[in-house]
Amino acid sequence: MLNTLSGRFLILTIIFVMLAEVMIFVPSIARFREDYLLSRLERAQIASLALLADDMISPDLEEELLRNAEVFNVVLRRDEARQLILAAPMPRPISDSFDLRDASAVELIGDAVARLIDPEPKVIRVIGNPVREAGLLIEITMETKALRAAMVDYGLRVLILSAVISVVTALLLFLAVRAFLVKPIKGVVHHMKAYARDPEDARRIITPESSLRELRQAEEALETMQTELTSALKQKERLAQLGGAVAKISHDLRNMLTSAQLFTDRIEMSQDPGVKRMAPKLVNSITRAVHLCEATLAFGKAEEPAPRLERFVLADLVSDVFDSEQLSVEGHDVQFSSDIPASLQMRADGEQLFRVISNLIRNARIAMIQSGKSGQITVTAEESPDHWLIHVRDTGPGLPPKAQENLFRPFQGGVSKGGTGLGLAISQELIRGHGGQLRLKETGESGTVFEICLPRGDADLGMV
Repeated sequence: MLNTLSGRFLILTIIFVMLAEVMIFVPSIARFREDYLLSRLERAQIASLALLADDMISPDLEEELLRNAEVFNVVLRRDEARQLILAAPMPRPISDSFDLRDASAVELIGDAVARLIDPEPKVIRVIGNPVREAGLLIEITMETKALRAAMVDYGLRVLILSAVISVVTALLLFLAVRAFLVKPIKGVVHHMKAYARDPEDARRIITPESSLRELRQAEEALETMQTELTSALKQKERLAQLGGAVAKISHDLRNMLTSAQLFTDRIEMSQDPGVKRMAPKLVNSITRAVHLCEATLAFGKAEEPAPRLERFVLADLVSDVFDSEQLSVEGHDVQFSSDIPASLQMRADGEQLFRVISNLIRNARIAMIQSGKSGQITVTAEESPDHWLIHVRDTGPGLPPKAQENLFRPFQGGVSKGGTGLGLAISQELIRGHGGQLRLKETGESGTVFEICLPRGDADLGMV
């Protein structure tokens, strides 16, 4: 019971209603005490009027009048003269006096609480105004025992009534909460459990139906999350299938390229000057294709090969990239240039860095060709005691906002029309394998700049 929302709400409602009743109880018990004392004053005044009507009454009749009024004596002030009308022996001295003529609410509440707390019987003096202006004041002395007993009886009845009201109110609220809040929440929980059993089934996605604004917002947020998760799971399944297909294709393609590599070995023995000039580039291209197939197979196994670090001249590697891209820009006004110190040597995996720079240049080249404008792609590099920095800059149209939001996410961050975004995702993974960073430095109407930052120290490279 205590572990349920409705159960806790029931208990809290009872507690809060009881607190409210207690706040009402204190003024009401003070009001009851005041009415009790005023009624005793009125009774005493009626008894005194009998004496005023007949100056001589018997002691027995006087005692009976005082007993009926439940007082010990009555003093009536008429015409500035204080006159003891009725009197009887008092069991003990007067302990307190209370003037009801101008008593404030705070005084009445304080006196009532004090009377409830103190169980010892006492004799008190009570002063008030006579009813119907039958004098200037009336004063009585009385015992507090009957007063306190009446106050306790009245308080118990009020508390019992308050408890009944609290329980009934809490029960009604309990039923209302179960109907309007707990039941809809249980419905949402049921939807969540049903969805968890088969998250790829779009029929299990919750449909917002609640009329409560807050609960409907929760249902709408849950619907959005479930829709995105279902799409992601379906995409993951498609990627897994695609990965299997790519692995098979890469395996067969690697075998074909290996055969082509054997033929290029014979081409290198040709004495033709043109063949001699082109053969090394052809061999390098086929070798990189073979390495790419092997890397693709490793990627399909979710394990990108660790970089094989070696020293090489960066300018030569960038020149090879330009040569491989040069044929793709024939008929288009796209120029390649580099500003790399001839003596700058890097320690990295040359094949992986070739793939990264080639991907960046290829994306820039495709974007400029699709825009139909002339442009230039420039690769610059610099080194510091801690890092090598490579910048690939183009004068293309810049990246669209959607491409910037999903830049390095496969199948979502394509920078060109029809692109898959795999190139940038793989490039970022390769650079991270070196302990470096690949980031978009700037983009806009004037062009785009990507920055490759590679650490120079072996410790920064993550080598063991």
